[in-house]
Amino acid sequence: MINSIHQFAASFPDWLQWAGVLLVSAVPFVESYFGSVIGIAIGLHPVVAILMAIIGNVISMLAFVYGAGRLRDRARKNKSSEDSPKRRRLKRMFDRFGVPGVSLLGQTVLPSQITSMAMVGFGANRNGVAVWQIVSIILWGVAFGVLAVLGINLVTR
Repeated sequence: MINSIHQFAASFPDWLQWAGVLLVSAVPFVESYFGSVIGIAIGLHPVVAILMAIIGNVISMLAFVYGAGRLRDRARKNKSSEDSPKRRRLKRMFDRFGVPGVSLLGQTVLPSQITSMAMVGFGANRNGVAVWQIVSIILWGVAFGVLAVLGINLVTR
């Protein structure tokens, strides 16, 4: 099966394979971790597959972070009253785990695009969220890429 996938993917130019991995990694729930696995499975060099998956995921996540930030700014501009008790409670819970904790562990539950948007919505600094999400995307992409290489090497032996 792996050989069939390699042969199919080899029928496309390299740049199209790279672009495919980049695009699929921008999709929530696919992310850098499954994107790197897909890239390796179709026969891309692991470094290229992981890099394209990370770039696709980062671009998508940044669009969500800065888009959510703009929406938050507009909502705050038109709002003069204080936050509701419910929002204050959610903010306290978010503050307990912080941006680094939510960024690094949040991908086990939700895609980086959704967790980053939620953090910005709670008032977290956009740049801080972006940096921690990029660190998380890199770590998850590399970890799953390494696991994919080990798994494929084990299967093809």
